[in-house]
This record gives sequence, structure tokens and C-alpha cells, in this order.
Amino acid sequence: MPGRSGDGFVQVADGSMRWGIYGAAGVLFRHRGDEETLYFVALRSHWTHQGGTWAIPGGALDSDEEPLNGALREFYEEIGRVPDRFEVAEVHVDDHGGWSYTTLVVDVPERFELPESLHWETADVRWVTAEELTALELFPAFRATLARLGLLA
Repeated sequence: MPGRSGDGFVQVADGSMRWGIYGAAGVLFRHRGDEETLYFVALRSHWTHQGGTWAIPGGALDSDEEPLNGALREFYEEIGRVPDRFEVAEVHVDDHGGWSYTTLVVDVPERFELPESLHWETADVRWVTAEELTALELFPAFRATLARLGLLA
């Protein structure tokens, strides 16, 4: 029997509201090329929460999902593909007291092509360097995660 949808808001320990009854997860695809390291990011559509900011595709986990499976499902829903070959390099859990967001840094051997059409939640996608990443208007929680990952000064 499939798990229950995790769509919905929950109140966490500090009183704020978070999306994902069972937590949430997203994947930061990274390609380490000969010349530079690139990261895949998405611009949130203006009609989404904090739209107009850059982040990673991700979202609510279903009741029976591990963070990697949920993050890959969300990536597929929002971008339309998931690379065939990848390796999880880092896992970062941001715990908010009973609710957490898991960011998985996933290495891909090759940059995959950008999709020709986008899901309604996504206004744009691109591969960027760490330097370019710092210049983007980032979703605040994603900016905090990047700082913990050592990608932002």
C-alpha cells in the first residue's frame, strides 16, 4: 500500500509553519568538470512561496519516503527528468524540532540538459558556478544551507 501524501503545512517548535507533514527534501545536483564545478538551481515561480528566488527543486515527503527518494521524485515532478547516473556526496538535515528539511548534494558525471518546458512551480533553471550562485537572489533557507555547506561566505 502506498504511503500517504505529505502535502500540507505543519507548525514546528519555533511556531513557524513549514510545508510537508512528514518533512521535506531537495537535491542539489553538482557536476565537477575539468575547469569548474557547476550546481543545478531553479527559480521559483512568482506564485509559489517566496517566488522569484533561486533554490533547488524539492518538497514534501510522503509518509513512506526516505529523503533521497522524495527529493528525486520532487525533482522529476518539477524538472521532468532525473539523471541515470549519480552519487550522493553529502546529506544535510536542517532540523526544526520535529520537522526537518534534508538537502542532498548529488554528484553527476555529466551535466544534463536543461528541460525545454517547465513545471508551473519553476520559472527558470540553470547550471551555475559557486560564484554565480552567490550573486543570485536565493530562497532564505537555501542560502542558509549553502552557508553551512561552505559555498557562501
